[in-house]
Amino acid sequence: MPIEYKDTKEFSASQLQRLFLSVNWELGNYPEKLEKAMRNSTHVISAWDQDRLVGLVRALDDGQTVAFLHYLLVDPEYQGMHIADQMMKQMLVWSKHEHWGVRRLASEGCRPRLPWAMALPNLKENPAPIIPILENLKNDPARFVRLSVANNLNDIAKDNPEIVIDLVKKWKGESKEVDWIIKHGCRTLLKQGNPEVMELFGFNSTISNICVEDFQISSPEVKVGDSLEVSFKLLNKNDQTTKIRLEYGIYYQKANGTLTKKVHKISEKEYAGNSTTRITRKHSFRVVTTRKLHLGLHQIAMIINGNELEKYSFELIE
Repeated sequence: MPIEYKDTKEFSASQLQRLFLSVNWELGNYPEKLEKAMRNSTHVISAWDQDRLVGLVRALDDGQTVAFLHYLLVDPEYQGMHIADQMMKQMLVWSKHEHWGVRRLASEGCRPRLPWAMALPNLKENPAPIIPILENLKNDPARFVRLSVANNLNDIAKDNPEIVIDLVKKWKGESKEVDWIIKHGCRTLLKQGNPEVMELFGFNSTISNICVEDFQISSPEVKVGDSLEVSFKLLNKNDQTTKIRLEYGIYYQKANGTLTKKVHKISEKEYAGNSTTRITRKHSFRVVTTRKLHLGLHQIAMIINGNELEKYSFELIE
C-alpha cells in the first residue's frame, strides 16, 4: 500500500506512543501528553501506512516572532522511503501562503540548527529540500520572512558552506533585499574568514599592504565586570582606497584550561590609500547569562579581511 500523507491533529495516544518509542524518544512514555500536544500544535503533517502512523512533522508558530519545526521523525522500518522528503513538500506549499506568518514558518520551521529547538540531523546532512523553500521566499515583502531566510542560510553554512556559497553566487545582485539576505546569511563564514566568501563581498584576502602597528592594551589584568581597552594604528599602504573588514578575536579561558575563540566585528569600511587610522576599542567582561567567564589567561588578536594577526595575552581576575 502507498504511504498516505495527512494534515491532521487527531491521533490516538497509542499511535503516537508507538511512533515515538520506535525512534527511542522518551516522550513516547507520555502518550496522553503527546495527544494533547498535537491538538495544540499550529500544524502537524503525518505519514500513514493504512492505520499505522509512520512519520510526523510538528510545527509551532506564535503568529508574531517565533516559528519552528519542533520535530520531524520517521519510523525506522520506513526510513529510506523518502517519507521526510514528502512531508517537507508541505513546507514548500506553505512558502506560497498568503499570510506572512505561515510563509515565515515554512523557512523558520526547516532551519537545520534552530537555537531554541532540537537540530534536524537529516537536514544538517542534506539541506537540498530546504533550497526551493528559500528560493520562493528570498524576495518576500515581509522583513521577518527575509530575516528567517538569512538565518536559515547561516544554519546551512555551518555544515554545508559550499551550498551557501553557490547560492550567494547565484543570488548576488538580484536586489538590495536579496543582497542583505546573503550577507547576513554568510555571517558565520565571514567570521571564519572563508577566503572565497571574503572575495565575494569585496574583501581582498591578501593583506600584504595592510597592517596593524603600535598595538596597546590598557592593562595586562582585567577585572570581571570591567572592560579591556585596546588601541592600535591601522595602516593602509595601498595607493588606492581599500575596503577592509576589521574584527578581533577574544580567546576565552575554558573550565578545562584551554582557550576558545569568539570573533567580534569592529567595522566594514573603506580606508583611503596610504592612510593611518588610530582605532580604540573596549571589550566588556561583565557577567552575562550566555557565557560563563573563567579567570586566568585570555588572548586578543586583530583580524583583517579574515586574516588573524599576532595574539596578545592578558589575565582576567576577580
